[in-house]
Amino acid sequence: MNIKLINKIVTSNLVLSSFILRVPLGLILAAHGSQKLFAWFGGYGLEGTGQWMASIGITPGYLMALLAGSGEFFGGIALIIGLLSRPAALVTAFTMLIALIVVHLGNGLFLANNGYEYALMLLVASLTIVLQGAGRFSVDALLSKKLTDKENTNT
Repeated sequence: MNIKLINKIVTSNLVLSSFILRVPLGLILAAHGSQKLFAWFGGYGLEGTGQWMASIGITPGYLMALLAGSGEFFGGIALIIGLLSRPAALVTAFTMLIALIVVHLGNGLFLANNGYEYALMLLVASLTIVLQGAGRFSVDALLSKKLTDKENTNT
């Protein structure tokens, strides 16, 4: 396995702002994903979410619910702990982009009308983590340090 490639993925700017953004973003995404996957927090689970997705033209509904729910739930968990944050944030950004375009864009900006403002904010926050990385307080920072140490002892 290429240590330099893995190190690029987990290396980030060691700033506190990434942690401050990453943890609440992860909590929100994991909660929304758990609604889709497990019917927690008033969600409809895979069956209900899949039926709804199919009804608005996102087919096959069950598979799309599984993919969206998994991206949000597991991506959110990864963001909370800061593990492979860039790939996790990329998955959540893609999920939010699809939600924004397919579900919310036609309703205008405001959330009161099922608009896209919330999905847009989650998309932008996810893209920020893709660009900036997980920050100082993350598993990624620990992995990066170990990989850098290993690389330095091998050269």
